[in-house]
Amino acid sequence: MSRIGEVFKNTKAFIPFITCGDPDLATTKKCVLEMAENGADIIELGIPFSDPTAEGPVIQEANLRALSGGVTTDKIFDLVRDIRKETDIPLVFMTYANVVFSYGTEKFLSICKDIGVDGLILPDLPFEEKEEFYIPCKKLNIDLISLIAPTSEGRIADIAREAEGFLYIVSSLGVTGMRSNISTDLDAMVKLVRKNTDIPCAIGFGISNPQQASKMAQISDGAIIGSAIVKIIAEHGTASPKYVGEFVKSIKEAL
Repeated sequence: MSRIGEVFKNTKAFIPFITCGDPDLATTKKCVLEMAENGADIIELGIPFSDPTAEGPVIQEANLRALSGGVTTDKIFDLVRDIRKETDIPLVFMTYANVVFSYGTEKFLSICKDIGVDGLILPDLPFEEKEEFYIPCKKLNIDLISLIAPTSEGRIADIAREAEGFLYIVSSLGVTGMRSNISTDLDAMVKLVRKNTDIPCAIGFGISNPQQASKMAQISDGAIIGSAIVKIIAEHGTASPKYVGEFVKSIKEAL
């Protein structure tokens, strides 16, 4: 079992997301360490991309701020090397297939392995085309984490059977962002997943407060929150690590 899988053994996992380099890399590092200290179980690190199709306005704007601040994939690799001196919390990169492909898939993944990145999420990678990333990830023991959306219907069983690390269940149609109400029949999706795999599943997209997180963790193995955290960082800038830590603590307590 991978380090990511281990996390879910004794706890409902909380998986926060952060865009690397927004507002700068030093703040990202402090936020990551605060999250790790305040109960995060796995941290998703977003590598900014100029056309983040799965993201809503909050994360899109964070991507643009990071890129205009001069963030590059290599600088993010250095950031992780730095973070790894202080915490061994499982880390997952979330980015777009084009970012990995244009860097050179083998090269990107072998650096991930060297710096201690445990998994990779590519929201724009169709299930049918995952082999070109799945095979090199497998070789290096990096979990290629699959997403299941309400539109996956007929493919949920197939995706679940081949899943690694954890399954990312997308709670709602559309892009990332905070929602006051999540209306998808998540129970049915989770049941279908459970029928086809023992891999844990966590629900993301739209969760923004402790009550929602708790509700999602009751039907799955954990909750993923991105936009609500990115919004705190947009509001507080370089002063945000303290607020991010407090938010993470409140969510973890709710789980």
